Amino acid sequence: MDTFRTALTVGLGAGLGAVLRHLVVLYGAAPGTTAALALTFAVNIAGCFAMGLYKPGPLWGAGFLGGFTTFSAVSVAAMQSDAIVALVIVALSFATSIVAYLLGHTLREGRHG
Repeated sequence: MDTFRTALTVGLGAGLGAVLRHLVVLYGAAPGTTAALALTFAVNIAGCFAMGLYKPGPLWGAGFLGGFTTFSAVSVAAMQSDAIVALVIVALSFATSIVAYLLGHTLREGRHG
């Protein structure tokens, strides 16, 4: 039962995070534009930083922040680009997300260490 409850908790958080991301990108930039891609990067960086900084549980971590961040939008942007641009988009997304998480994690450890 605990596994099912955790799955529901993560699902609820993911739904809320995905709705917020969609609204941020929808009202922040026109779909398919460079601004929308930049906003997607900003959302991913913010979400990864928050994950590292707060180390949240299932609802806010895997759920909300997992739903808030997205690799699928980055993948679609890459798919619609030339090969070299696609490689840059995916590599930058991966690198900036990891750096943001590590920065948040380092700050959290500094506060507690």
